[in-house]
Amino acid sequence: MLDFIQKSPSPFHAVANIEKELEAKGFIRLQENKKWQLALGGKFFVTRNSSAIIAFTLPKSGVESFNICASHCDSPSFKIKENPVLSSASCLKLNVEPYGGMLCAPWFDRPLSFAGRVIYKDAKSNSPDESDETIRLKQKLIDVDRDLLMIPSLAIHMNREANSGYTYNAARDMVPLLAFQEDKNQDSNLIFKKLIASYADIEESALVSADLFLYCRSQPTFWGLDNEFISSAKLDDLECVWTSLEAFLSSDAKVTSVFAVFDNEEVGSRTRQGAESTFLADTLERISLALNLSEEEHKICLSKSFMVSADNAHAVHPNYEGESDPVNKPLVNKGPVIKFNAEQRYTSDSLSAAVFKEVCKKAGVPFQIFTNRSDKRGGSTLGNISGTKVSIASVDIGLAQWAMHSPYESAGALDLELMVRALKEFYSSRLDF
Repeated sequence: MLDFIQKSPSPFHAVANIEKELEAKGFIRLQENKKWQLALGGKFFVTRNSSAIIAFTLPKSGVESFNICASHCDSPSFKIKENPVLSSASCLKLNVEPYGGMLCAPWFDRPLSFAGRVIYKDAKSNSPDESDETIRLKQKLIDVDRDLLMIPSLAIHMNREANSGYTYNAARDMVPLLAFQEDKNQDSNLIFKKLIASYADIEESALVSADLFLYCRSQPTFWGLDNEFISSAKLDDLECVWTSLEAFLSSDAKVTSVFAVFDNEEVGSRTRQGAESTFLADTLERISLALNLSEEEHKICLSKSFMVSADNAHAVHPNYEGESDPVNKPLVNKGPVIKFNAEQRYTSDSLSAAVFKEVCKKAGVPFQIFTNRSDKRGGSTLGNISGTKVSIASVDIGLAQWAMHSPYESAGALDLELMVRALKEFYSSRLDF
């Protein structure tokens, strides 16, 4: 899993790595803009905007219901703006803006770089044939795989409030340094454009636009007396992406199994590739249409379907135990966590939780319960958002972790196997509820 995370510095890279894994296992790529030809017993996948992906396997007996596990591939970060290069004190800086609700302090004094995708003009767009008015654009992934950037802290001598609850200003405090500016007459944004073009292996003149995000370069590691803990960037939520993919690929599915990864959960999911989009609903409907199911038969399938919304949970922090619920206290290395909230910020209810509890028991996997302390408001996840488009029974789960939304998070090394076993059992089970 840690290797997968290192190779996935942006949502686009995560989806590309999933695509490679699926194709290696014999899955057939589908296109949203083309007609689907499906066959029972087949394995297929489709992507949207290169940052969301849905894969599914069809049983030979026919489609009766869908067992779905959904997670998200984005993490809180900083997005690089258009024309981003700033100059100050003989240094070049990148103009960035926050993406998602992050812990700011851990971003300081760490080696950083950026990754994402670039959009460029296809060579055919420069065709001398004036009758061809088609605008042709292509995209490439880019990862500047080196320690390139840093956000240095301001010395305590210049900010005596730094250890007293200082409020960070994203436009001033969180600006990464890129270079020492030798020649002030140089076009700073051209320097940055050349950097992007060189790593994308394209001509500078072909570059049109880019979606680029900062990421932490600190290496993943095992730690603790018995190496029982792990730390890495992006555990939320690539840990759930990886474990659900492993379970999906190794399960003995008796119903239609669906593996879904959405983008933009950290900013509300309201995009065409987010959980609030039509991506999942469109995919499930097109499966039924390709297999000649009627509209009523499709709705019957949905009524018998079930979703596991997999997004990590807060472990009890040993230094702040009082911040957690006095009873429901998830620990790292103790198995999947079922998440509840009275205001339905999580989808779990007594029925959906009972389904997952029985799945865990059948798999021989322990489970835990998470609720917020009653005077604290927690975050939401993709389950209840997705439910506005695909109304099916759902449970919210995750793995317990510390330092959620830090650029370098920590969790239990033993939980991965437990999660894979539980989700493999889910994908392999017929559910009657």
